Amino acid sequence: MKIAIHRNRCIAVGNCAALAPEVFDQSDEDGTVVVLDAAPPDHRHEQVREAALRCPSSAIALHGETPAHDG
Repeated sequence: MKIAIHRNRCIAVGNCAALAPEVFDQSDEDGTVVVLDAAPPDHRHEQVREAALRCPSSAIALHGETPAHDG
């Protein structure tokens, strides 16, 4: 998984930093998203997916997603 940010879309709500604090932070200047780990390890993928889904401005794009495996 690779993370890309559309900075012009970010409205600084902070859901991403709250849901995946090891991967996302917020800028001290304007509160917009800062990516701490653009290629997070597998055990963080679910948090990152949730953060992307809950972004109200769809500022987080995920690339290279692999389907989840059951069991």
